[in-house]
Amino acid sequence: MPSHHPRPPLSRRGFLIAGAGAGAALGLAAVPARAAVGRRPFGRYGSPARRRTPGTLYVDPYGRGDFTTVQAAVTAATGSGWTLVLAPGVYRETVAVDTTRTEATWIGASEHPRDVVIVYDNAAGTAKPGGGTYGTTGSATATVQADDFTARWITFANDWLRADHPDISGTQAVALKVQGDRSAFHHCRFVGHQDTLYADSTALGVFARQYFAHCYAEGDVDFVFGRAAAVYERCHFRTLDRTDLATAPYGFVFAPSTAVLNPHGYLVTESRVSSEAPRAAYKLARPWVPTSDTTARPSLVVRDSLLGPGIDAVAPYTDMSDAFPWQSQRFAEYRNLGPGAEITVAANRPQLTAEQAGSATREGCLGDWAPWKER
Repeated sequence: MPSHHPRPPLSRRGFLIAGAGAGAALGLAAVPARAAVGRRPFGRYGSPARRRTPGTLYVDPYGRGDFTTVQAAVTAATGSGWTLVLAPGVYRETVAVDTTRTEATWIGASEHPRDVVIVYDNAAGTAKPGGGTYGTTGSATATVQADDFTARWITFANDWLRADHPDISGTQAVALKVQGDRSAFHHCRFVGHQDTLYADSTALGVFARQYFAHCYAEGDVDFVFGRAAAVYERCHFRTLDRTDLATAPYGFVFAPSTAVLNPHGYLVTESRVSSEAPRAAYKLARPWVPTSDTTARPSLVVRDSLLGPGIDAVAPYTDMSDAFPWQSQRFAEYRNLGPGAEITVAANRPQLTAEQAGSATREGCLGDWAPWKER
């Protein structure tokens, strides 16, 4: 299967290496000079002097926009329909978009996600000012609760590292938590370790539809998880190596927590899974039945995708809890290729029939919403 990424993906570990020599703040790769100091930091998307629309705001860490932080722009953009154009740079901050700020669009002005990075370093076990810890949800670098949110060409990252905090046991560190219905991400990157991309909904009874196209996500433990009805089309998932573990499994790519009444969970199509880790070090998925919803029946379909050797082909699924075995959940595959997709024990690799696959599509999952048609 041909790659959907013409430029090799730069993992967060690559960011750290690239940034160290340049002395970049945050340990992230320095923004290309052409992008950081060019005369057109907002590319083809206008500028504060030549605003595309009255509802367009410009963000630039070097002071050439309306705001220097993303959160300041979000705070100013009350109501619906605002567009934020982000100039290249590293935005070290947490960002929250509440439910009232609907129909928002964020654009990385350079049209390459490596150039626009929103990053922070909270983990679930990080102490909060005033007492307590952040928890998994509170650890998120960016939290988007509003419906009809769209992002293009942006990296969402959490650069918290276990090795730097041996005293913290709550190692979940979310890069993005997205909860809104009709949330779309095109050519975005989600960079972290545990619980990188939290594709969820605002409440148990709310079925949020989400779409990720030409995106890149990396991590180790449950790094794509939550209860949304989410389609991942032509995406690249990369599992990281771990020097802190002597034996497999090193982690799990997917951990859906689909509500039992939701007919659609995670659909992965025309995508690929690669790895920095040794052969068979990772499971493809495990079901998450949270204590807040013990009736959940996690759903995952992986189809027409390339699974690299990092995935354990003999036993690609495992349990998160003995009380909720993966065999009782809604896990299935269809027409996958690669060493990680080899069927050696048929009982461990449930397959869709051709008839079932006919409804396991982006259209079947997302209904009357067609975000792939957006330009």
